[in-house]
Amino acid sequence: MPDDQRSTTRDASLPLDILALAAHRDDVEQTCGGTLLKMAERGYRTGILDLTQGEMGTRGNADDRAHEAEAAARILKVSCRHALDIPDGRVENTWENRLKVARMLRELRPRVLILPFWEGRHPDHYTAAVLGYEASFLAGLAKLPILDHPVAASGSRSFYDFGAAGLAPHRPFKIIYASLYRDVRPTFVVDITDQFETRFASLMAYKSQFTDQQAGSDIFPAQKEIRARIESMARFYGMLGGVTYAEPFVQKEVGLVDDVMAIPVKSI
Repeated sequence: MPDDQRSTTRDASLPLDILALAAHRDDVEQTCGGTLLKMAERGYRTGILDLTQGEMGTRGNADDRAHEAEAAARILKVSCRHALDIPDGRVENTWENRLKVARMLRELRPRVLILPFWEGRHPDHYTAAVLGYEASFLAGLAKLPILDHPVAASGSRSFYDFGAAGLAPHRPFKIIYASLYRDVRPTFVVDITDQFETRFASLMAYKSQFTDQQAGSDIFPAQKEIRARIESMARFYGMLGGVTYAEPFVQKEVGLVDDVMAIPVKSI
């Protein structure tokens, strides 16, 4: 396995149906974990791509986060989980980083890609949205050779070499944005009423982050408050969709309806 990538995989067959990309381990669990779980329970192949390994987090360390991410992946029933070596706190939309993400998109071949919303408090989060989108475009370029393993190029490692055959081009069919922490009207919400408790358990797998401790006590909520906050947000978006709990998403393109008699959520 390349040393820029740490992986948790229980089902090696590809392609994926849905891939959620996020800057940090535990981001996906907070924003779209219920949706991933619901889709896995419906038989779809799901995966998670974390861009960083969490070495700059106020609490815990990269090794802690790796073990916790593996436990959370099992709870969410994802087929695979990978972590790249992009520096935590310094997610940048560079050519090299776009190639790293594009390589994973060509390997995993998801039909649906879930990205963070393109605005946010943490620069890593909104940069991940742009990086993921632009990498998706690159991944579909037939004349761009992207290798499955790095090669030496002028003393550095590269996944790009015009002199070699690369991974087959692939571009996700649908890109949607998980908008839970932004005050924007979602395009749609996903009913996670049946998945809420398990989704919450996946977040609590990150004991290094959510157990009460002195480090970060001024920015992290007390453990006893976490469930109330998570539940209140899920209830709010559930209310918008007429269900108990939901997760919100935004899509940039216009939706297409084939049968107006089958549109869910009543108007009055």
